[in-house]
Amino acid sequence: MASAAAAAAANRHPQGSSSTTAFCSTTAKSLLGLAPSGRFGVHKKLSHGHGLRIRATSGDGNKVEVPRQWYNLIADLPVKPPPALHPKTHKPLKQEDLSPLFPDELIKQEVSEERFIPIPEEVIDIYRLWRPTPLIRAKRLEKLLETPARIYYKYEGTSPAGSHKPNTAVPQAWYNAQQGVRNVVTETGAGQWGSSLAFACSLFGLNCEVWQVRASYDQKPYRKLMMQTWGARVHPSPSTVTNAGRKILEDDPMSPGSLGIAISEAVEVAAAHEDTKYCLGSVLNHVLLHQTIIGEECLEQLAAIGETPDVIIGCTGGGSNFGGLTFPFIREKLKGKLNPLIRAVEPAACPSLTKGIYAYDYGDTVGMTPLMKMHTLGHDFVPDPIHAGGLRYHGMAPLVSHVYEMGFMEAISLPQTECFRGALLFARTEGLIPAPEPTHAIAAAIREALHCKETGEKKVILIAMCGHGHFDLASYEKYLEGNMVDLDFSSEKAQASLAAIPQIVP
Repeated sequence: MASAAAAAAANRHPQGSSSTTAFCSTTAKSLLGLAPSGRFGVHKKLSHGHGLRIRATSGDGNKVEVPRQWYNLIADLPVKPPPALHPKTHKPLKQEDLSPLFPDELIKQEVSEERFIPIPEEVIDIYRLWRPTPLIRAKRLEKLLETPARIYYKYEGTSPAGSHKPNTAVPQAWYNAQQGVRNVVTETGAGQWGSSLAFACSLFGLNCEVWQVRASYDQKPYRKLMMQTWGARVHPSPSTVTNAGRKILEDDPMSPGSLGIAISEAVEVAAAHEDTKYCLGSVLNHVLLHQTIIGEECLEQLAAIGETPDVIIGCTGGGSNFGGLTFPFIREKLKGKLNPLIRAVEPAACPSLTKGIYAYDYGDTVGMTPLMKMHTLGHDFVPDPIHAGGLRYHGMAPLVSHVYEMGFMEAISLPQTECFRGALLFARTEGLIPAPEPTHAIAAAIREALHCKETGEKKVILIAMCGHGHFDLASYEKYLEGNMVDLDFSSEKAQASLAAIPQIVP
């Protein structure tokens, strides 16, 4: 297994693959020549036939239930991921080191090597407000692309907050409430995580305080209002509330912020108050664990209709949506039951997998969090303010990074204008307006479908569609008015940031 993983690892960056270069063909350019005015490069009248949707019941009547266990990929990996390290001593982290930040049960989940973790009954009961989420076949998009491929998307936008984030917000709030915690703090980028935690806290009577990345705080005011509607207190980050925020603002009063900065602010507050715990919406093992409910459901839904995915595509920022869908499929891949190609898609302006290094680094900008072995652009790297605010993170989840290093997945990066072109194709065929984050997966799936058109392959393509874009319409307005530009990745800025990461001696 190790030698196979090493061989696969050599092909993790498929920018030169046929599926990618095919997108640059004349046919693809014509098809995706979607002008901001709203005209397709080619015109097709689409039929009114409905796409295939599988929610609580499948086509053959077999009921798909809400899973009762979360899946822990660590249990099945042939090589275990490197441990997190204490930020001061650089020694392996002990469970008690995390106690100031997290409740006991979440700490146990963070370090667990158990294959399955039971989901508390009260959490399942809340999950049933929106789960199971639908698996939908994108028949109209297939027809427009004239592809023999079959495209499915697992749609997480039916949750109260409109994304996949409540899958972990609800259990995190529940475990904190069970331990008697009254106050929780967190960071958020686009606001999907912050609004999800605010929703979950409202169910359990917890006070919620959120630091939202300044760029998204300004771009997406309705996410802030959504958080406030559920009772949260929201600050733009960097803020004047914390030492970390004040220092950043002293150096750069116009800082657009970053998830790393917002994490520093929230962690600072949690560490200074005994009655307060910290919640994280991505990156950590227990967060990705909770999100595996997506993949577990999807496995059952695909089996119910007799489909097996050939390619699974998801966007990556911190990795929770991507890991949530793909980790159960990787389990089946390790068993030899399935063999899908698994592809992560990240923004070209913040490409931690494709342009970062695999090293120990802090999860926040100031250096208060544990050191984690991950793909990173450097903890003080501040990405340009792209519209996919949820993907503006300097690092990648350690578990996703480890799986990437083992060669069980590959990664590409895409510019935001291509992603929004794909989003308009999707919206004007499938009806759903995607959040800016999953537009990366949609654009990559369109590339793959067009490649299938050229080769005649009848692949099954599965997309992680992690949320809707109803609160991101200002980003669509920018694109439609022709004012959206592609923000380049700055190698010079990344090199300066990477020079500041801790030098850990094995």
